[in-house]
Amino acid sequence: MEFEVLKPDILEGRVALVTGSSRGLGRGIALGLARHGADLVLTSRKLDLNRELAEEIRAMGRRALPLATDIMKVEEIFATVDKAVEEYGAIDILVNNAGTNPIRCNAVDVEEWSWDKIFDTNLKGLFFFSQAVARHMIGRGKGKIINISSAAGAAGSPLASVYGATKAGVNQLTRTLALELAPHHINVNALGPSFFEVGLSEYITKSPELTEAIVARTPLGRMGKVDELAEAVAYLASDAADYITGQVIYIDGGWAA
Repeated sequence: MEFEVLKPDILEGRVALVTGSSRGLGRGIALGLARHGADLVLTSRKLDLNRELAEEIRAMGRRALPLATDIMKVEEIFATVDKAVEEYGAIDILVNNAGTNPIRCNAVDVEEWSWDKIFDTNLKGLFFFSQAVARHMIGRGKGKIINISSAAGAAGSPLASVYGATKAGVNQLTRTLALELAPHHINVNALGPSFFEVGLSEYITKSPELTEAIVARTPLGRMGKVDELAEAVAYLASDAADYITGQVIYIDGGWAA
């Protein structure tokens, strides 16, 4: 399902770097930005999938640079940003989408390895990608940073205590970065999806019982579609959102309400 709510060329000539772009929400976001005219830098650990996505984007008439980046390694983050700037000359948009949640268990059963992996991916990686790109954007006097948070960052999340904590951290970091970067005309916002048909919600879609329970709990009566999130990202990345910064917007079908 594709949407044409925004003008197709609203991001014409801009360069967007999307983390965790190889599949799920990140893949959908990258395609959505390309639909609206952006050239893409695609980053994740899965270079083969990024290469396939790059071919799709090039077929749309846009440029695409696929890169392999382990977001838990700061030196790889800096190298990725340097490579993107070297290739395109600028990064106009950063979408911090990469995230993980390898466990579903009560807090009393969480092991240290899972805490470290979730925090290093969801919060540490997001912070240092933002830092590296912001240093570049400050020199240009403009830019858009969009963090993909979660509805789990706004309320208690049984069986996802560590994941929820990282997403709450993303929300707070979004507000702080927005304040620090506002003098440089850099907007920083976050989108908080709830349950979508792809990405980390795939464990739900594989279970009819879980899907039914989630749909029943959601006021709009369905799970989200990736293009709905992609359009929200494109809006925040565009000039139309120049007066929006420091906000966490929930794309959740009314879940938080």
